[in-house]
Amino acid sequence: MKESQSLTNNLLMEVEVLSNRLRYIKQSYKTTENKSLKGRLFSENKNIFKRVNEIYRIADLLNKNNTEKVNFSNLLVEITKRILNENKFESNLFL
Repeated sequence: MKESQSLTNNLLMEVEVLSNRLRYIKQSYKTTENKSLKGRLFSENKNIFKRVNEIYRIADLLNKNNTEKVNFSNLLVEITKRILNENKFESNLFL
């Protein structure tokens, strides 16, 4: 399978938007006292985390099938891996 740079670039942009949204959710969760808002933020965080995980799996497949050492899919793998790890370390925020 040949890497599609257009697809990879679109996924990179989506991951950036999702990453920013995760940061805003965490910030809002810390500052609000509204229980129903906290519930919605928790749910949205969970859904975004699932999507980032899906993108990570796609990026990993693209990267494994690419013979170049430096490519966009490799960058996508690294970015999504960092976002997933960051979210795991900060997951106690929602407990």
